[in-house]
Amino acid sequence: MGARDNWGWQARIGMFIVGNEAVPEAEWWAMVPPNVSVHAARVTARAPWARWREDRGGVELEEDLARGCRQFAAMRLAAVVVGHSSSSILGGAGWDEAVVARLAGELPAGTVVSTNGLDSLAALRASGVRRPFLVLPPWFNDDTVAAGGRYYRERGFAPAGVMRYDPGRKWRDVPPGELYPQGMGFEQDIEPLYAQIRAACPAEADGVLIAGTGFRCVGIIEALEVDLRRPVLSANQVSLWHCLRMAGVHTPVTGYGALLRM
Repeated sequence: MGARDNWGWQARIGMFIVGNEAVPEAEWWAMVPPNVSVHAARVTARAPWARWREDRGGVELEEDLARGCRQFAAMRLAAVVVGHSSSSILGGAGWDEAVVARLAGELPAGTVVSTNGLDSLAALRASGVRRPFLVLPPWFNDDTVAAGGRYYRERGFAPAGVMRYDPGRKWRDVPPGELYPQGMGFEQDIEPLYAQIRAACPAEADGVLIAGTGFRCVGIIEALEVDLRRPVLSANQVSLWHCLRMAGVHTPVTGYGALLRM
């Protein structure tokens, strides 16, 4: 019997992720069940990663997405996801659906396609969460924070609160857009995040949603669910769960929240 080689004979999942982030792949590989593999295409475009045509009759893919599609097309993938919360949040009404339609047209028939926004909506519904406490990364500027709350309200949810994580004294005076370029993304500490969420979660929230695929957090999901006694969802967790289910994989995953055990 050979050693485990992470060959995705049950499902291979392609994910578009931010070009300079390490968190998405690390968190996916921590959570992914046996016999499933993860394959990343990196994107350096600004959000959203596809642009509306002038008549808003569809979207045009940024070159990184188009190139990634050409590469993914040869890899016999079961599912492909645009793993970028900001693109869904900033894309506007119908953006997620337009991107899914466009990517599906570029990939082999039978490849299921999603976005992080659609994944989060599906996970909220599956978890019975209607009033999430929305937790956003510190590199989201004021406009993106406001758009985040609006994204969920316009889709039938009523956030009980919206919190942008305070990254601490070292980073507090750095503008949001400079946090990742200055290295904060590789110096994330999940213990202060756990403490802030636990302290700030409103009593009326029936769940927690941590947005941002570059936001390190899956290591505290289980602890938060135990302490808060309500579902806790994160960007990478919901995309992995949704891709697995769309690909027909129902292997339960322990240690990363109730969602992955459904």
